[in-house]
This record gives sequence, structure tokens and C-alpha cells, in this order.
Amino acid sequence: MRRSKYHGVSHFIGYTPLIRLRRLSELTGSEILGKAEFMNPGGSVKDRAALGIIEAAEVSGELKPGATIIEGTAGNTGIGLTVVGQARGYRTVIVIPDNQSPAKVELLRALGAEVKVVPEKPYKDPGNYNKVAQRLAQEHGYFWANQFDNTANRQIHYRTTGPEIWDQTEGRVTAFVASVGTGGTLAGTSTFLKEKNPRVAAVCADPYGAAMWSWFKNHNLETKDGDSFAEGIGQGRVTKNIEGLEIDEAYRIEDQTAFTIIQQLRREEGIFLGLSSGINIAGAVRYARQKGPGQTIVTILCDSGHKYISKLFNSEWIEKNGLKADLSLESVL
Repeated sequence: MRRSKYHGVSHFIGYTPLIRLRRLSELTGSEILGKAEFMNPGGSVKDRAALGIIEAAEVSGELKPGATIIEGTAGNTGIGLTVVGQARGYRTVIVIPDNQSPAKVELLRALGAEVKVVPEKPYKDPGNYNKVAQRLAQEHGYFWANQFDNTANRQIHYRTTGPEIWDQTEGRVTAFVASVGTGGTLAGTSTFLKEKNPRVAAVCADPYGAAMWSWFKNHNLETKDGDSFAEGIGQGRVTKNIEGLEIDEAYRIEDQTAFTIIQQLRREEGIFLGLSSGINIAGAVRYARQKGPGQTIVTILCDSGHKYISKLFNSEWIEKNGLKADLSLESVL
């Protein structure tokens, strides 16, 4: 019997296009390419982590038919877990901090997840959203996805994102740039690319208020100056997905720079992105400027701007938070 050529939703996670960012490529003399992860079924790069975690748990027997998956998440991993989970017959419970976009909470509930919104607290606090998810998993017998320290997250980027970039650039990629939420994207992708060519640079773009720039540059977690409006990135500890990761360069990225980039892409190139994508792109531009023209630099377009309309694309919110929507790229790069 001939195998069906039709597939369920999980099959279409990954192999997202590489989009050339025209103005930034022209300004730097390098190819600045964005991996369009917003085109995954759940709308973000975190669909990959969700699929990797679920598949690994199914193979190990930790996740059984009809089980409940629980996760602490800034939103996108929860969306991915819910999309993949629904398709495979799992219920999802999502614990999310109250400083995330309301649109994410609404979307999670619309998808069918049970959502528990908790106050934002640091990781060491028992009330931290990750700690709450872990505790509820123990109390109710749920499967805890544990995206930060579950290395199935890192492995799926090694198996999919890295090979895709290598194939799509025909091996011409010279650097891969990503911010750190869990660390899975940067670690898994760069590990694969470096195995193909050790000269491919692994670059971290870190928002203010996070500690990964400090970790990669100074080997400590002490520098946590400032803050950022970017959601889903900005790590303050070394997760299992980050352990052992060697980085060639790391940059601190200001919100205004990232914000100007996503506004320019929206106005001039029809690409609608969230702020974490702007952080990533700014890191790619910084590396291009540092190393000179002729590079082929790939970064991650994490998710679309749809979840952030009430914030990043709302004139009252922009003014209240001191951002400027009309600055030129040249003035911030």
C-alpha cells in the first residue's frame, strides 16, 4: 500500500524559510538572514522545543496516552505544547507570569489549555512560575516539560534548525546569532553548525536585565543592569541547555535598537515581528559591523508581532514606556 502524502500538524514544524532582511543587508554589506520561525503552526520557534520534548518523553515512556503536560512558560512554549499536545491527545496546563502579553494568555485559553497566571518572581523564589509548574506536576502526576533543563529542547535544534540553516545557505553561513531564553536554540543550532564548519561563529544577543552576556564574556552572572520589554528571553542562570556551550561573541542589545528594527521591517519590508526578534537581528547587525562585509549571518525571527499589538504597536504604550517609533535605522545601529 502506498504511504499517504498527507500529514498531521506536527509534521509541519520546522524547515521554515530564510528571509533576506534587505535594508540591513544593504547597510552592512553582508547577508542578514532571518529564519522565519513565526511560520511554524503554533507561530513561534518554541514549536520546535515543544515537539522535541513531547517526542522524547513518548519514547522514554514518561508521557503516556491521555496524560496532562504542564509547563511554566512566557507563553510561546506553552502554545507549542498545546498545539502539539492537542494533536496527540494530551491535555495541557500552562503556568505563565503576569508580566507577559495578555494576548498570549487569551490565545492559550482559546487553544484549549488550562492557564494559571501567577505573579512574576525570580527563579529562586518558590512562587516562580517554573517552580509552581514543577510543584503542580508532583502533586497531580502531570508530565512537567521542564523546557529550561530538558535537553530534548537543545537536541531538536541540533537535529533540525542547524541542518536546515546549513542546507538553506549551501554551507555559506558564517555566523549564527540568537538570544537566550532556555538556551536550546543557540546551543543546539550552533553546535551542529560548528561540527560542519568550526569557523561558523556562535553569537549571543542579550537584552539588558539578563545575565548571559556577563556569563559568556566574564564567566559570571553578576551583570544584570537595566531591563527589557522583550518577552521569552533574558536568562539569569545557566540552564542545562546552556551548560558547556562555547560562544564566540556576545552583545548587549538596547530595547530601542531592537524596537527601531522591528518598526522598520514592518513599514518597509512587510515583516511583522516581536521584540525578541529585534534583539536577535540587532546582534546579527552588530556582528556584521564588527567583522566587516561579506558575511552570511543567520538569526531567528522568533514570533510575529500579533501577540504584542497592545504593547509594541500601541502608540500610548510606546509613549508611556519611553520608546520612539520613528527613529531611522542609521541612528540606532
